[in-house]
Amino acid sequence: MELLELDRTHTAAPALEYTDDVRAKTDAIYERVKKLISPVEWRLHAPYIAAINDLKKQKNAVILAHNYMTPEIFFGVGDFAGDSLQLAKEAARTDAEVIVQAGVHFMAETSKILSPDKTVLIPDMRAGCSLASSITGADIRLLRQKYPGAPVVTYVNSTADVKAETDICCTSSNAVEVVEWAAKEWGSDTVIFLPDQFLARNVAGMTDVKIVTWAGACEVHERFSADDIRELREANPGVIVLAHPECP
Repeated sequence: MELLELDRTHTAAPALEYTDDVRAKTDAIYERVKKLISPVEWRLHAPYIAAINDLKKQKNAVILAHNYMTPEIFFGVGDFAGDSLQLAKEAARTDAEVIVQAGVHFMAETSKILSPDKTVLIPDMRAGCSLASSITGADIRLLRQKYPGAPVVTYVNSTADVKAETDICCTSSNAVEVVEWAAKEWGSDTVIFLPDQFLARNVAGMTDVKIVTWAGACEVHERFSADDIRELREANPGVIVLAHPECP
């Protein structure tokens, strides 16, 4: 599998001006982000947004923008936006010749797996994920030796190397269903669930299947604590708290 990094030969992009043509091309976009980006900032972003959108048409390219991107990318140049699962679906069905992944490395790998004939570009090969980098394919081989016969279920937020050693992948929304299916299909009362320890523990609380976990975690999600939530509830009586399954 080959991913290509966008050309970083030039350390700085050429300066572009905010012209009448740029304004005409980006005014509608600014209406969507004016509560997030000041007019002064927008005059700096807009020329590049216009240039990128023009280049996408020339190259028959699409930009997949993850939810974590900044507003000028998410709203300004992203053709499709969403979480890693949604972007994977878009990568699989796009007719564009070039996919630019505005996200982390494993997301670009997933796009290439699903669209092997496309050119997949990532702005920075160093864009990583603490969860995905917590485990390797070699680690899985060792786990299989320790727990023979147990199927390996892996969260999609993982590298291609890890997926290649996995029996089946799951999302956060279907993890329980996949774990129970794998246990039944393999005739095992134990399932190895990787790599997120908190998602694994939360799944374990909703099934009778024994779960073997791995000490991986998202460095953002794991920062939240029960004390944080209590403080928020005290400061905002009646507030509704939404928690992702990757949280402790």
